[in-house]
Amino acid sequence: MSDKLGNMRRTHTCCELGAEAVGTEVVLMGWVQRRRDHGGVIFVDLRDREGLTQVVFNPEVSPEVHEKAHVLRSEYVIGIRGKVEKRESGDQPGPELPPREAQDRHAAEEEGRAQEGQGQGQGQGQE
Repeated sequence: MSDKLGNMRRTHTCCELGAEAVGTEVVLMGWVQRRRDHGGVIFVDLRDREGLTQVVFNPEVSPEVHEKAHVLRSEYVIGIRGKVEKRESGDQPGPELPPREAQDRHAAEEEGRAQEGQGQGQGQGQE
């Protein structure tokens, strides 16, 4: 899978999203650290040079982008855009992620861009 990132520009790094970001639209870019499919909803741990953020791809929000998330694998370089939502009580990230108040829930609801890549972000010149 290869989509162009186009004019997407990162607005935040992965560890910047906290309670104050809830409700805002953000653009994140980085590498897929890990992908988990939990019966329809796909969770991706997105990594950049600053840290990790959990991204949630929900078929009820955007079936088209959720379909794209099925092909994501470790070390793919992706850019995502979406709204930051407060975590539900009891909704905890994977064991490698620190507990946080906010997450980028289905961050690709408007645009989902992915570029296969290995290593240090070759391909798009952006992280």
